[in-house]
Amino acid sequence: EERYYRTFYATTSEIHILLGRVILMGSLVRTNDKETICPECGGTDFQQDTSRGERTCSSCGLVITAQHIDQSAEWRAFTKEEKDSRARTGAPMSLMIPDKGLSTTISRSMRDASGRALNGNTRAAMYRMRKWQIRSIAHSSEIRNLSIALRELDRLASNLGVSRDAKDTASFIYRKALTKRLVRGRSIEGMMSGAVYIACRMHQTPRQLDELADESISTRREIGKCVRQLIRYLNLRVPIPSATNLIPRVAAELKLEGRTSVRAGTIIADAKKNGITAGKDPGGIAGAAIYIAGILEEDRRTQREIAEALYGIGTRN
Repeated sequence: EERYYRTFYATTSEIHILLGRVILMGSLVRTNDKETICPECGGTDFQQDTSRGERTCSSCGLVITAQHIDQSAEWRAFTKEEKDSRARTGAPMSLMIPDKGLSTTISRSMRDASGRALNGNTRAAMYRMRKWQIRSIAHSSEIRNLSIALRELDRLASNLGVSRDAKDTASFIYRKALTKRLVRGRSIEGMMSGAVYIACRMHQTPRQLDELADESISTRREIGKCVRQLIRYLNLRVPIPSATNLIPRVAAELKLEGRTSVRAGTIIADAKKNGITAGKDPGGIAGAAIYIAGILEEDRRTQREIAEALYGIGTRN
């Protein structure tokens, strides 16, 4: 049987000697999933046999790669308690934590690894180390700023229904702004609201400035200034807001039928082809399309209901 693989050799450097031994002991085999094509039948559908460490073609059965390394843990756990007790790794790094979850936490337990109680001198030393550890983290101006900003981000995301990916993007944008000192002279709430606005547009789930202003202590004008500052100084590429992206959220809030949402999207697409949407507010276009689609599909909603779903307020003149 024909096998395709790439061999990696360990270097003689003392820094990489341990890594080299692990690679040689495991007989590392790597393939590119996107470029792998079965040489026998030309198929692209493969099956992974973890027990044998082989990857075979689903059409003809040819073994493409062999001797894969099992990346899972070497131990087994049948309950959550067993998994927590045997795990040797912590939580993954997260942008939603001020220190990204990489700081050291000194336990308040007064026992050692064997379960024996610590003596008086060791207890005093542990208390002093824990105290200065907390002080060194909390007294950093950047950490304090991020703590306030991320709490504001959690509140905004919860009230507006922002996705986790958009939250991570907003946190990343704010961290970049904090590094470049764009937050100085501006409110933390305004800058974070601007970051949420940009992140939602990047993830094709746009929110209106009026929605953010209603949930934030900052005004609509202040949030707009922060958005312009972030885009200008961070060189962000923000897509143009589209009325089509507003349809799913409004339809879900108004509990519209699926055919009504589809009809509204078709109306917006036709309007774009005729050049009617140029220079118009995406929210107004989406609201008008939903209103017309509701009449055509006999799933009618009033203009006030649509306006409240879009902006959280009544109809505008």
